[in-house]
Amino acid sequence: MKGIVLAGGLGSRLFPLTKITNKHLLPVYNEPMVYFPIRTLVEAGIRDILLVTGGQNAGDFLRLLGNGEAFGLRQLNYAYQVGEGGIADALRLAEPFADGSSICVVLGDNIIEKNIAESVDLFRRKGTGEDGAHILLKEVADPSRFGVPVFENGRIVRVEEKPAKPASRYAVIGIYFYDSTVFQRISTLRPSGRGELEITELNNSYLAEKKLSYSILDGWWTDAGTFESLRTASNLVAEAVRKKEEEAKKADPHRVEAVPIDS
Repeated sequence: MKGIVLAGGLGSRLFPLTKITNKHLLPVYNEPMVYFPIRTLVEAGIRDILLVTGGQNAGDFLRLLGNGEAFGLRQLNYAYQVGEGGIADALRLAEPFADGSSICVVLGDNIIEKNIAESVDLFRRKGTGEDGAHILLKEVADPSRFGVPVFENGRIVRVEEKPAKPASRYAVIGIYFYDSTVFQRISTLRPSGRGELEITELNNSYLAEKKLSYSILDGWWTDAGTFESLRTASNLVAEAVRKKEEEAKKADPHRVEAVPIDS
């Protein structure tokens, strides 16, 4: 399985911060936002990774990430999206990289507490890469901001994009697993009213053939695409870092913090 991080877009909901930089280069507590989706893939055992970006700041990703050395990677691949055609349009650029493999796609503003290794293993065990799609869901307070699954007898029958009256309290978070038919499916999509190729319609194409499964993400999750959610993400990460440091101190009570020496 190969991994794809989608880190393009205008980030208009974070203007004026995004007037001078790509949204995914903004800090989430103590690290750039793009570190989190890359780490999500690496911690799940996916090490063949493509980052898709665009706009005027694409070169900043290369300067920041290099070949992925900070994540223990030997190489990090890049693709450039011209214009703003939507998530599915950005994913289309990954076809040569995927080269017939199944893929795990992570939106660049998704921040999660735990890892997705179990979901990756489940999808891998399906076999040949011709086994449909799998999405992750999370119960949220504001589902109308996201793609929302509609359930009948415990099965998803369709996904509605940003509905005014959500049919459930669950959001389709920005982590998706697709088989090798995904790019052919994207080629059949038509632009929505927003002029974009929607990832929701891609997921619905699998649903129409009863080839889409789902699971509920363990641990907290947030996107970081608005000022409020960016603040939430920073607070959650800060708390996670604090807990990790406390656990390290308990495990090694003789650990001494480094203190700078005045010159």
